[in-house]
Amino acid sequence: MEMLGNRRLGVTQQQAWDALNDPETLKKCIPGCDKFELTGDNTYSVALAVKIGPVSAKFSGKVMLSDIVAPDGYKLTFEGQGGVAGFAKGSSSVSLKPVAVADSAPTAEGAPAAEAAPVAAAPAGCELDYTVQAQVGGKIAQLGQRLIDGAAKSTADDFFKRFEAEMQSRYGPPPAPPAEAAAEAPAEKAGVMSGLMKKMGFGKKDGEDAKDASTPGDAA
Repeated sequence: MEMLGNRRLGVTQQQAWDALNDPETLKKCIPGCDKFELTGDNTYSVALAVKIGPVSAKFSGKVMLSDIVAPDGYKLTFEGQGGVAGFAKGSSSVSLKPVAVADSAPTAEGAPAAEAAPVAAAPAGCELDYTVQAQVGGKIAQLGQRLIDGAAKSTADDFFKRFEAEMQSRYGPPPAPPAEAAAEAPAEKAGVMSGLMKKMGFGKKDGEDAKDASTPGDAA
């Protein structure tokens, strides 16, 4: 089984990194997980209940982190045994990158664009990319790839819903984009277009309407 995805999170890269390295947070957010404990250097003991179609099982195993580059990402390998239900093992990579809304300060008419002073980028959360490669055996493997893939996707979606809810409970809702920028953009664009049309000879100057309204008899 292979799976990859991308998620936009409403917290900073550092906040997301801290949560993804906190056993209690992971235990709370992983569906069916009732144990996620540090047992050694970057090694965790894990226990969780899994249900795929008609098969339900309690898996126990371990997760090991490697290639750790804080706060950008890491690689993890996992293996678990579910008794007669079978086994699961594989690896996953997780990477984080900050997302910011960059903008530029408005300049006076005619000022060179290079002279514009940049405005500090507003924080807009971070993006999480992940990939998963896994192999299953036993009863679970007999259920068929489509059912397994569907359960894996559902589990991932459930995890991120819980994770985002946990982040909002800690840090509050993500900041909304500035309303001023959204309101001023259309008016600014209209002003630029109006000036451009006048320079190209379109539109009428003040007084031209009155001149056009005059009759030939008035000139005499």
